[in-house]
Amino acid sequence: MGKVISVVNQKGGVGKTTTAVNLSACLAIAEKMVLLIDLDPQGNTSSGIGIDRKVIGVSIYNILIGETDIKDGIYKTEIGSLFLIPSTMDLIGAEIELVGMEGREARLRRALEQIRDEYEFIIIDTPPSLGLLTINSLTAADSVLIPLQCEYYALEGLSHLLRTIKLVKKSLNPSLTTEGILLTMHDGRTLISNQIFEEVKRYFSNYLFKTIIPRSVRLSEAPGHGKPIIFYDIKSKGATAYLDLAREVIANAEKGLRSGVGSTYS
Repeated sequence: MGKVISVVNQKGGVGKTTTAVNLSACLAIAEKMVLLIDLDPQGNTSSGIGIDRKVIGVSIYNILIGETDIKDGIYKTEIGSLFLIPSTMDLIGAEIELVGMEGREARLRRALEQIRDEYEFIIIDTPPSLGLLTINSLTAADSVLIPLQCEYYALEGLSHLLRTIKLVKKSLNPSLTTEGILLTMHDGRTLISNQIFEEVKRYFSNYLFKTIIPRSVRLSEAPGHGKPIIFYDIKSKGATAYLDLAREVIANAEKGLRSGVGSTYS
């Protein structure tokens, strides 16, 4: 059964979509079967992986509101073992439509039950909010990956996010674990980046990935070309970092299979 990882942070601009796209691509080139789900109405994940949003018929919106089967919304990408369920602007209205639906927080989880066995990893990119779409992703997930930008305000938002995750774990998804906190946009030349690293290490060392994503012009450029960083510039620091992250995620999955447990929120 595939491991479902939700990439979550209610703050925008922290590298969430960059992480979802590049982690998925790196897992796929490691010969893992991967499904990437774009749960953000902005659709940056879809375009960042090279899907033309103008030709999208069925999207995650149609699946969530029950208009179509999830298998009809899965698209091939240029990477053989990476598949995508895209997003469109229709998703903006989904949270309002979901409010009146039965089991509204678990719509995505029920849809994924049909296909989980077909993938080794299912990565969900979420919107920069803690609304029903994000709650759906947390309810469907086995674990949460939290990208954290190296700036002070990011730490303030982290505490709020962890409280939300605890509430979801308590009421909707008791088996939810932490995949890890991923430091992004790190610049070792600046005092602030190093201070944030030390603060996160002090309070959340059990959750912190060894991999740190550097601030990188090449990482910023790659989405404009519809390519993950490993296909845009394989020699860049960003590509190396996301390959390292994929190795950590694979190791976590293998460790979880052996032990049957993960890191939990207390």
